[in-house]
Amino acid sequence: MSGRNSIIAAAAGVFAFSIFTTGAYARDQINIVGSSTVFPFATTVAERFGKNTEFKTPVVESTGSGGGLKLFCAGVGENTPDITNASRRIKSSEVELCATNGVKDIVEVKVGYDGIVLANSRSSDIMKLTRKDIFLALAKDVPDGEGKTKPNPYQTWADVNPSLPAIRIEVLGPPPTSGTRDAFVELAMEGGCKKIDWIKAMKKSDKSAYKSLCHTIREDGAFVEAGENDNLIVQKLEANPSAFGIFGYSFLDQNSDKVQGSVIGDKEPTFENIAVGDYPVSRSLYFYVKKAHVGVIPGIEAYLAEFTSEDAAGEDGYLADKGLIPMTEEEASEWKAKVMGLENLSM
Repeated sequence: MSGRNSIIAAAAGVFAFSIFTTGAYARDQINIVGSSTVFPFATTVAERFGKNTEFKTPVVESTGSGGGLKLFCAGVGENTPDITNASRRIKSSEVELCATNGVKDIVEVKVGYDGIVLANSRSSDIMKLTRKDIFLALAKDVPDGEGKTKPNPYQTWADVNPSLPAIRIEVLGPPPTSGTRDAFVELAMEGGCKKIDWIKAMKKSDKSAYKSLCHTIREDGAFVEAGENDNLIVQKLEANPSAFGIFGYSFLDQNSDKVQGSVIGDKEPTFENIAVGDYPVSRSLYFYVKKAHVGVIPGIEAYLAEFTSEDAAGEDGYLADKGLIPMTEEEASEWKAKVMGLENLSM
């Protein structure tokens, strides 16, 4: 992604208004979709926003990052979302889809940071893993020891690494529409895949094969898609102490009496380790705003101001209490200036 152009003019509001079908506001409530990870943060902001301003409380739905961007990019108008949350950055293909459907002015808002955890029940021992362990446990195909690959034969964690317990590999995780899934595959799976020299070399000679090998999760029952409901994963981990679940740090923080995060690369998934970048499976969180709806759907600019405020997203803000890892003051100030200036995302 290249730099962003600062574009906003009075005429933009007139154009945006013309796409709606009535002379009054077509809808008087902000509609937000997207990431299940950003969902609790967005919901908290929406509730405070509804109580403390003249505007109605926004409707927030958890659809997954990919699902939310698909809805967001479907077009402009009262039947499409105003904002979509994402636990990864928007893809160039999604920007193209938006443009194809007339969504050409998008405001990108960075929220803060989050870590992706591999958690289990507090009644079990804490697992200490490397990213290579995670790749070998969950990849569809793994090295055969002779410079080729074979279908993943590993049934227990001890099969992957003799230092790990001999319990069956059973991991509950998000579906392909989830930004958490995308980030986990890129940061944890590919991160471990690159630790194998001949696979790392493959990236230069055959990028397609490399990506397929490093990003494809096994489908033989060791990995179970558990939907977009992270709370359901927590409940299942309580019921099955041998299983593990993949979700954002915020859910670990909110359920620390029930579940615990695995140590990855000798680093615990703590607020401090994620904030300074030491925890290896960390990511940025975002939401995206349809500029054509600003000035048409009431309250969007005020909602942006609330979400990016020091009271909400700052070091001592109420979102930190929910598990959000805040940006530094300098980075937060830079983003707030872009957001409140309604700068376009450009590629």
